[in-house]
Amino acid sequence: MPARLPIRFTDADAARKYLEALLWQGGPVCPHCGVLGQATTLKGKSTRPGVYWCNACRKPFSVTVGTVYEYSKIPLNTWLYANHQLCNAKRPISSLRLARMLGVSYKTAWFMAHRIREAMAQPAGAQGDDSGPASPADHPGMSQDACDWSEPPS
Repeated sequence: MPARLPIRFTDADAARKYLEALLWQGGPVCPHCGVLGQATTLKGKSTRPGVYWCNACRKPFSVTVGTVYEYSKIPLNTWLYANHQLCNAKRPISSLRLARMLGVSYKTAWFMAHRIREAMAQPAGAQGDDSGPASPADHPGMSQDACDWSEPPS
């Protein structure tokens, strides 16, 4: 990765905190049951950072549940940096170029680019009718601020 990165791209913990501030402005929301304010942070030796426990439905969750970042071994800061590059490029970025920019293999870069582009694409047949999302950021897999990488609201 380049030497001068914004703080949210430096490590996975900073990226997770940034994503939590961006998506959960009023506190953690359980993606399973939708309850706000009944989550407990799980702490322990075997628990990874950023995992919460919903006291309403009794299921664990994190900020990546229900997003393109879920079930991935790629660090979250790498995902956010790839998303930033793909959204802000004037011309399409190839997987090979993305791999060089991120310092990952070609296969990994292709996988990431494919997931991000798929989440931002309009569903087939939604052009001209009101059956699908109005813009790429309205897609269920992406947040409203998918391409807005300004600082999260405080």
